[in-house]
Formats: sequence, structure tokens, C-alpha cells
Amino acid sequence: MDKISGGDKYNIETAEILANEAQHLPVAEATPIYEQLLLLFPTAAKFWRQYVEAHMATNNDDATKQIFSRCLLHCLQIPLWRCYIRFIRKVNDKKGMEGQEETRKAFEFMLNCVGADIASGPVWMEYIAFLKSLPAINGQEESHRMTTVRKVYQKAIVTPTHHIEQLWKDYENFENSVSRQLAKGLISEYQPKYNSARAVYRERKKYVDEIDWNMLAVPPSGSYKEEMQWIAWKRLLSFEKGNPQRIDTASSNKRIIFTYEQCLMYMYHYPDIWYDYATWHAKGGSIDAAIKVFQRALKALPDSEMLRYAYAELEESRGAIQAAKKIYESLLGDGVNATTLAHIQFIRFLRRTEGVEAARKYFLDARKSPSCTYHVYVAYATMAFCLDKDPKMAHNVFEAGLKRFMHEPVYILEYADFLIRMNDDQNIRALFERALSSLPPEESLEVWKKFTQFEQTYGDLASMLKVEQRRKEALSGAEDGTSLESSLQDIVSRYSFMDLWPCSSNDLDHLARQEWLTKNINKRVEKCILANGTIVIDKTSMSNISSTSPKIVYPDTSKMVIYDPKHTPVTGSGTNAFDEILKATPPALVAFLANLPAVEGPTPNVDIVLSICLQSDLPTGQSAKIGISTQVQTGKGGIPSQLPAGSAPATSELSGSSKSHPVPSGVSLKPGSNRQYGKRKESERQEDDDTTTVQSQPLPRDAFRIRQYQKARASSASQTGSVSYGSAFSGDLSGSTG
Repeated sequence: MDKISGGDKYNIETAEILANEAQHLPVAEATPIYEQLLLLFPTAAKFWRQYVEAHMATNNDDATKQIFSRCLLHCLQIPLWRCYIRFIRKVNDKKGMEGQEETRKAFEFMLNCVGADIASGPVWMEYIAFLKSLPAINGQEESHRMTTVRKVYQKAIVTPTHHIEQLWKDYENFENSVSRQLAKGLISEYQPKYNSARAVYRERKKYVDEIDWNMLAVPPSGSYKEEMQWIAWKRLLSFEKGNPQRIDTASSNKRIIFTYEQCLMYMYHYPDIWYDYATWHAKGGSIDAAIKVFQRALKALPDSEMLRYAYAELEESRGAIQAAKKIYESLLGDGVNATTLAHIQFIRFLRRTEGVEAARKYFLDARKSPSCTYHVYVAYATMAFCLDKDPKMAHNVFEAGLKRFMHEPVYILEYADFLIRMNDDQNIRALFERALSSLPPEESLEVWKKFTQFEQTYGDLASMLKVEQRRKEALSGAEDGTSLESSLQDIVSRYSFMDLWPCSSNDLDHLARQEWLTKNINKRVEKCILANGTIVIDKTSMSNISSTSPKIVYPDTSKMVIYDPKHTPVTGSGTNAFDEILKATPPALVAFLANLPAVEGPTPNVDIVLSICLQSDLPTGQSAKIGISTQVQTGKGGIPSQLPAGSAPATSELSGSSKSHPVPSGVSLKPGSNRQYGKRKESERQEDDDTTTVQSQPLPRDAFRIRQYQKARASSASQTGSVSYGSAFSGDLSGSTG
């Protein structure tokens, strides 16, 4: 018990350990442990079953009955209920006819509560076996017994359970054993109902299998498993509400209630499940049942204000004003610890149900409460203005609140909105002046903004410009270096209306970037960002870095610049840097990169890349070295000069800084003796594609290369106007002309 009463009282692992320990203790020692566990997990059927079995083992019938009375109706789990029927049969085993009747009633009670469970098949079978075992003194009793067994069978075979097929077979055998002639008619009558129940069972099983039936009810923590269980229960509830078996409304509602009750065994701490359950009852016209659900919900979640308001709303909607008032009063408590929202909602409730005077009287009492904030004044003033049509009262309330909440910018703004609606421009300006004279600059941002908007909307040009200048002067330090000079942002602010702007969205973005830069333009620059991206740090910056912790390096956020994707570095330094990297690259890798096709876009055609790579012969180290110093000279027409074997293109082409140049169709190169490139005849050029997709060379003998080669040609031929892939030695990409 000490372990449970710690910080995490809903620790599942600790609860399981204690439950296992209690099973090996005497009943007297285990009882306090079980009581503590069930206080935290009141819907844990497995703990209840362990608890009751411990008392059953000692033949303590009174304690066993008391435990069953506490748990059965809210723990609709088959193992617990089978434990109950086992206890009933044991108690009534030696009581003769009276005991048999008590057992029969217990079976009926159990099936009425959990007979709709998908795992209730064994319970139906056990009840049928019990009925068949009852003695029959005469023919009349025998006939009555057979009729009772038939009715139970007929209920069981239309209930979607795991054992529905076995129950149907047993029912057929039963009817045939009684009367084959009568059996034929009854079986043909119930066959469609059985088929429907079996189909629904298969669908229901899909939803049931997603539910963890060993889960303990704990407050939601947002874990993935809990969310998946919540979704699984929602799906099952939605399935049952759809009445897939097309049974009568009463039976369907009973099945939905059963599903909700089972759901609450595991979602006990979820207020939305309680609310859905209660509103489902209310929509169906069962207001009393809905009220009982809300009462149970508040017992499970006594701190849930949402459920209390929902409960009060239900009572008020059906005209039970006093019952609703008690719920609101329970939210207020003694008034000292009442929340501001509770005060406001009770004022509104009194205004709706008892009138203006009752609401005014409570407001006068509520404003004396230590928990009263400016929200109460705003709510009551708005109510007086809008509902009571009493602007004078509303004005007095706002003025009274101003004495207490002059330091609250939000209250000032609400008061200003009220005065604007009253068209009292003189008092509005006076309010702004009073508030801005008392508020510190860092808290007056929104008030200045509201003042500026007011002047822009209702003032003349002189007052508009004056307030804007005062705002800049007052907030120059608070807004981290706001410029006192006029900017185009001021024009946009003055001449915009709602979602209408005197400029485009691109202009707005540009102005926003400029505004950010303006705020940082006068700061001390310690780090210069050059055009080529290099950074120079002066001694002051280095001293600042050295003064920080040696283990943690803090970035200097004041030197951040806005990312501009259009910014490109100066070509000279970037190219030189790339040349240096290329010189250190192994020759074989340079030659391999040179053979790769130049493509535009992030996802080139894999087949084409593979075909070109497979047809490439990596040069030897010596030839590669020769190729590094060789540069491809391309003119405007894009026809490169021929290169020796293994030569690589210039660094400017490898860097990708220059775009691909078109290569006329049919132009080929002779990089070496291993590849024989000849000029195509005009007739051959007409038979082939308009664009050369891969190097014009004989087909390779390897089957895989042939397939890749064919795919490359087919892919290129299917793309009208697309870019065709040539050798990297022959330039970049050649544009299709077809």
C-alpha cells in the first residue's frame, strides 16, 4: 500500500505486483491491499475477481455477496460473472427446488447483463445445460422445460458470440431430438436470423480484437497505446450504434448501453466517453438515464468542470432550475477558492433564470472575492450593455474596474472596445492617455497598437501622424531598436482595411524582411558576412566567445540574417574553392563523375543512369591524370571538342554552376579505341528517335545491359520534348527537337 500511495499512484506495474503478492497472503492481510487497489482501479474486474475468490476459498459467503454487490453492475466481464454464477450454484446446491429456482434467476440476471458479450457463448451453454439437468416429474413439467430450453437457444443463436456456430449446431440437434417435423419449420424460420448474427459476429470480432481487455483504467497520459485503445473503443461504439444486425430499437439500445459500460471499465478517466454516453441517452429521450450517467461521471472525475457544466446544462434544459443551481453552487464551493470562470458562469445562469437583480446582487458579492479578476467586470459590464440595454451601468462597471485593473492591458482594450461601440471618442482618448501614462513600455505594446488603429480609423491625418510618432518614441527601446523614422510599413498600416492591403503579398514579405533588418542596422557589428560566404570575426567577438562556458557554445542570435534563396555567391571564389576540392579528388572518381549524365531536378531516371554507368569504362590512373587538366570547350552551339580517352570535363561543368548546353542530334565523339562512334546515315537517323538518348554504340552483349539500354531508349522516346541524355564527355544534356 505504501508503494501505491507514492507519487505515481496509478502505476500499473506496482499495482500488478501488489495484486500478485495479495494472492499468496491470508485473506485478513490481503483485504487492505485489495481495498487500496480497488479504490484506485474501481473497474478492474481482474482485481475484483481475485478479491472475491479469496473470500470464496474461505467460505465467507457474506463477505463474498457484499463484494459482488459492489462490482457486478459496473464490471461487465465474463470471467467475473462466471465466478458469480459459480458462487450462486454452490450456495444453492443443497436447497432443492428453491435453490434451483434461485440459480435459474441468477442465470437470467447474468445473461440480461452480459449476454450480449462476444465471449458469452460458454455462459449460454452453461445455462442450457443447467436447464436440461432440471428434473421433470410429469409431462407438463417436461414440456415446460423444453419450451424454456428452446427460448434460450433461440436467444443464443441470434447473439453474435464466438460460439454462435456451435450453439446453432446444438440447437438443430435439440429440435430434431424433440420433433423432426416441428424442427424443420423452426430451423427454417431462424436460419436467416442466425446467418445475420454470424455475419455481424465476424464484423464485430474485427473491432473487438483491437481492444486490450487486460488494460487498467488510468488517467489519460497521451501515450500511443492509450490513444489506440480510445480509437478502438470509438470504432466499436460507432459500429454498435449503426445497428448492423437490424434488430429492434430496444435490443439495439441495450447492446449499445452494454458496450458503453464495458468501455467505461477501461476509459474510466476519460470525460469525453462519459459525456458521449450521457448525451446519447439524452438524445434518445432517456433524460433520467443521462442524469445518472452524469452523476457517476462526477463521482469518477470530481475535478472535471466540463462535466459539471454539461450536467448543469442538461438540468437547466429540462426545466430543473434548482438542480442546475446546486451544480453551479458546487463549482463555487465556499467562494474563497472559486475560479473566475465559475463566478462568470453563475452570473450568466442567474441572469437567465432569475433575472437582472439576482445577477447584479451576486456580482456585487463576487467582486469582493479574492479570486475575482478583471474578467468578472468585463463579463458583467458586457451583459449589462448587451442584455439589459443599460449602457450607463456598463460604463460604471468598467470605471469601477479601472481603479483595480489599470495595470491590465487586456482590460484597457476591452474598455476601449466598449467606448468605441458607444461612439464616445472623447473618453476613448482620455482612457488611452490614462492607461499609457501608468503602463510600462514593455506592457503597453497592444494598447499603443489599439490607440493607433483608433486614430487611423476615426481620427484626422494630424492626430493619426501624431499618435504614430508618439508610439515610436515610447516603444523605441521596448521593441529592440525601432527606428523613429517613417517607413513604408506605416503607409500600409494606415491604408489597409480588414483583409484588403495596398500592396501584394510579396511586397508585404519584402517589407517584413526590411523591418527586421532595420531593427538590427544600428547594432554593433562584430561579424561581417562577405558576399562569398566567408566570415571574419574580430577580437571583441572572440572575447565574448571565450567568456562563455567552455563546454557550451552559444550562437550570437543578434547577428542572424534572413535567409534569401535568391542570393547566390560570387562565382569567382566559389569556382576556385571547387577547383581545390577537385584537385584532391582521386582521378578514378573524377572520371566516374564525368560519365554521369547531367540532369535537372532531384530524381533522374534510374534506368538511364544505370545504362550509362554500365557502359562506362573507368580509365586507368595515368589516363585519368591526363584528363584532369583537359577542359571541354563548348561554344554557343554546344559542340564540344574531342577529348582523349579518360579525360574529364572542366571543373565548371562538374560543379553544376553552368547549365546544360544543347548538343545537335547525331553529333558523336570518339573518346578511345574501345568505343567506335561513326556518323549515322540520314536514313538511320530517320528510323531512330529524333534525339540520341544514349551513346551511339553497338549494343552490349550482356543481357542485363541490353535490357537497361532498351529501357533507356524507350523512356526517352516516350517523353515528347524532354531532355535526352548524352555522354558527359560530349557536353551536357541535349535538348529534344522532336
